[in-house]
Order: sequence, then structure tokens, then C-alpha cells
Amino acid sequence: MTTASTPQSVPGEGPRGRPPRQAAPAPSAALRGGRRAAVTGYLRYVAGRAAGAAVSLLAVLVTSFFLFRVLSRDPVKAMTHGAPMSAEAQRTLRRQFGLDQPLWHQFTGYCSSALTGDLGVSYQFHAPVGELIREKLPATLLLTGTAVVLYSALGLWLGTRAAWRSGRWADRLNTGVALTLWSVPSFWLGLLLIIVFGVGLGPVPGLFPTGGMSSGDTTGLAYVLDVAHHMVLPVLTLVVVGYAQTLLVTRSSLLDEMGSDYLTTARAKGLRDALVRRRHAVPNALLPTVTMVFINLGFVAAGSILTETVFSWPGLGQLFYQALSVPDLPLVQGLFVVFAGAMILMNLLADLIYPLLDPRVGR
Repeated sequence: MTTASTPQSVPGEGPRGRPPRQAAPAPSAALRGGRRAAVTGYLRYVAGRAAGAAVSLLAVLVTSFFLFRVLSRDPVKAMTHGAPMSAEAQRTLRRQFGLDQPLWHQFTGYCSSALTGDLGVSYQFHAPVGELIREKLPATLLLTGTAVVLYSALGLWLGTRAAWRSGRWADRLNTGVALTLWSVPSFWLGLLLIIVFGVGLGPVPGLFPTGGMSSGDTTGLAYVLDVAHHMVLPVLTLVVVGYAQTLLVTRSSLLDEMGSDYLTTARAKGLRDALVRRRHAVPNALLPTVTMVFINLGFVAAGSILTETVFSWPGLGQLFYQALSVPDLPLVQGLFVVFAGAMILMNLLADLIYPLLDPRVGR
């Protein structure tokens, strides 16, 4: 009787002659060390940028306190609009607002209050500065936020095409128009739009409101349409000036990338021109544009003081103008800190995004 023979495995092979299964290779120590070094380097980069932002914010607090006290007149006269007051009444007001204390004590109290969110009480409106800012902020975010989104997208789109077709008549036309509009003062352009499209010329009536945010007698969908109608001229003013800056910066940064070897290699591989531009050229030219876009996002909180004043838009820009005209020191200081803080925050976010767009940044 014969017995079935069991298959014999050949060295280097599994059962039945199959090659043995091998475990997936583990990441090498050098690769793991490189990843850890990259993460550590990025965290170090973030810590450095955050420390710089904190120092900048402290400098803003110092500047906002001393600068406006040097430039402005007596706060008591500002509070009373120059009306005659007895010496006792003036001393009472100074004591009430802490103006009778030494300057150093006023500064330390101001810094400690500002860091906790207490920006003081407005001389002009007799209300907390923080409440006034929260009340006016939505109108500013609506106006300038809409404008920033529109002119950033328009400027980026036109700038990439102008650079890609540089030297042609369309590029020369776009660049010439952008240079002209960039040099136009926003308040002058706003007044011109009010005359042409708000007041009207001759028998042609005005098409859009010349000031305010709404007519005040509408609700629901009618109110939304009314606000949009009032936004047309101020948004157009901001877009016309803002898109020109975005176009020129995008065009300049993309032109610097046009002669790079990697673009020639991408074309040699047979990639379509639009694909080369979208996937290779534009991402590597975005750093200056990203900086500008984030700076513009910082201006969303600040609004446009001149544009809001020209169109009587009830936002932070107009509030800042009213505070300067008094001058209302707590309100001016509080708005200055909010504006500068928004800019510092947006610059910090831009710095944190840089290494994600270009790994060479932060090394």
C-alpha cells in the first residue's frame, strides 16, 4: 500500500510552489525621522509667527493709547462739545473717566481692560465701545465681505489670463485699465457714481440709492432686495478699486513663473495649456496673491472708512469717522485695536498657510 506523499516546499517558495507572502515594508527610520522633523519644524514656525503676532498686538495697544492722546484735544471739552463748564464739573468728569490719574496708571488700566474685552465707554454715545462695535459690525461685514469676495475672484481670474497671454492686446488693455483704476481715490469714485447713477444726469433719473443701508419700511424678502439695492454703488466702488490691485499682483507673480523649467517639462509631457496653467503655474505663483487676499480679509473688519462715509453706510467705517470728529478717545482706541487686530490675525493665518502651498517656506 502506497501512502500519499505530502508536497515538499522548495526553499524560497511557499506551499505548492507559490512565493511566500511578505509583510508590507515598514517605513524606514529615515522616513519617519524626516516626517517628525517636518512636523517639528512647522510647529516651531507656528510658534515663532504666533509670538510675532502677540508682539504686534502689544505694539498696537501702546500706539492706540499714546497716539490719540497726543493728537487729540482735551477729552473733557470733546465730551461736552466745547460747552462752558465749571471747574468742579470738569473735575467730576475727569474723575468719572479716570482722566485724573497719572498717564502710566491710565495706560496699565487700559491694557488690562482691553485684554479682557473691555474697551471702555464712549464719550459721544455714552455706551460701551464693545456694544457699539458689535452693533455696527454686521453692516461692515456684509458690505466689505461681499466686495472682497467679488474683486478677489475677478482679479485672480483676469490676472492669470492676462499673464498667460502677456503682450497681446487684451493683456495691454487689462493692465492699462487696472493701473488707471488702482490710482483712483475711492471717495472720488464713490462721489462720481453717486452723481451718475444716484442723482442722475439731466433727464435721466438716478437708478440707485445714494446713502444708507435700507429704506427702513420693508420686511422679509422686500427688505433683502432693498438692502441689495442700496449695496450696489458702495460695493461697485470697492470692487472697481480692489480688483485692479489683485489683477496686477497676480499677473506679476505669474509672469515670474512663466519661464520656469518645470512648466517646459509639463508641456513636453503633452499636457494641455489650460492644465499646465491651472495645476502647475498658478499654485506656485499664489504666495503674493494669498498675502494680499488675507490682508483684504483683514480689511473686512475695518471696512472702508471713506466709502462708508461717502455712502452713509452704517458700519464701523462711518463709526470711526464719527469718533474721530469729536474725538471720542475710547471709541477711537477700541476701533483702532479691532482694525489692527483683524489685520494681525489675517497676516498670521496667511503665514500659517504659506508652508502648505510651498514646503520651502518655514524651513
